[in-house]
Amino acid sequence: MTDRHDRSEAGNRDRWLFGWALGYAAVGASSLVVPLYAIELGASALFVGLIAATAAFAGAPGAVLWGRLAARAKRRRPFILVALVATAGALSLTAAVSSPAAVLVANALLWFVVAAAAPVLNLIVVEGVPSKEWDRRFGVLNHYQGYGWLGGLVVGAIWSAAAPRLFGLDALAVQRRFLVAAAVAAALGAVLVRVWYPERSTVSARRFARVSAGIRRQSGLVGRSVRAVPYGPSRLYWALQSLDLDDLRARMNPELLRYLAAATLFFVGFSVFFGPLPAYLVDSGRTADEVFALFVLSSLGSSVSYAKVGAFAARHDPRRLQAGALATRGLAFPAVAVVGTQLAAFAALVTLGATFLVIGVTWAVIAVTATGLVTRLAPDRIRGEALGAYTALSSLGGGVGSALGGLVADAAGYVAAFGLAGVVVGCALVVVLLTGGRGVAAGKQSLAD
Repeated sequence: MTDRHDRSEAGNRDRWLFGWALGYAAVGASSLVVPLYAIELGASALFVGLIAATAAFAGAPGAVLWGRLAARAKRRRPFILVALVATAGALSLTAAVSSPAAVLVANALLWFVVAAAAPVLNLIVVEGVPSKEWDRRFGVLNHYQGYGWLGGLVVGAIWSAAAPRLFGLDALAVQRRFLVAAAVAAALGAVLVRVWYPERSTVSARRFARVSAGIRRQSGLVGRSVRAVPYGPSRLYWALQSLDLDDLRARMNPELLRYLAAATLFFVGFSVFFGPLPAYLVDSGRTADEVFALFVLSSLGSSVSYAKVGAFAARHDPRRLQAGALATRGLAFPAVAVVGTQLAAFAALVTLGATFLVIGVTWAVIAVTATGLVTRLAPDRIRGEALGAYTALSSLGGGVGSALGGLVADAAGYVAAFGLAGVVVGCALVVVLLTGGRGVAAGKQSLAD
């Protein structure tokens, strides 16, 4: 009876997260609608890559600013409400503009406000909770955010397929109406948060600041909580808060430095592929609903694999697992370019679907093993800071890679861009293999002890 009462109380305490999940569904869908919309307005592959790059970078200033304000404030709900309302406003603005440059600016504004809420959310979900329970609480947050994101992509796929047939709309009208609907969903999310969020925080500003410091020390937990989301504003925020590269580099061992260099490199490679990918899919004849379906398959492949990969990695060498995933991606990226141009339409779509599913599964392997490898390679005294360095460098690599991928695709074509992505990932694979297995094993034994 007591357990049932506790579960009911926890459910009531967390139900405001349905509002945030609704807003995140709008953000997840718009993450793909925005580049497709820009393409319809005349954006090149280079410009689509720049949209992805600015989205990756735009969140950091907002997250840092709001994180500091939240630590001093007595109430937390206004931060979430403002973020959702501002998300609705940014999506409405995006639907109203008529040039790729304006889309880029509006999308940067969107990610600025979404990222601004991220550190506040992470702090809210662990208020009044012992640190040993933080991983579970971040898992709850990831559950709502992850399924909200995936749900938005699924709705986007259904709308993109049905709207032209049911309402006779052209592609631009389909996307504009969807952006407006996404804005309405974010506004409705704000209403749910307003109704369901507890009126006042029971945690003092001083305690809030201590929790913030604790999250920074255990930044790997935050990394695991948001690894399913393409852009990680909360990960970048906590990394920036705890990062002192000069001091950290002096205390790192060579194997850890080598692995961080490899991680930066493979995130550049990933984004060289994903930055211009929407433009490539459209140019190769894929319809908007097919593009959505492919991204849904990738997200689904990751989502269903995290737990299984985590259990498997606990019993096997994570370095070899990651090497296998990187090798698979290194081959899959250029294969996407070949498949889309050389096979008949239906055969290409089926093959692309299978490839995107594999790409999603490999992301689950890389996300799980990367955090574990950094943890095992880092000495105890700098483990949290090393995780922060990994997060910051991966975000930097993602932004640089998106811009680079768009530039190469625009100048030399998609086969060259995706081939470059495969080569960069292959180079990162070599560096990972050169990272000593004995260091990983020693770190694993240290953690076990």
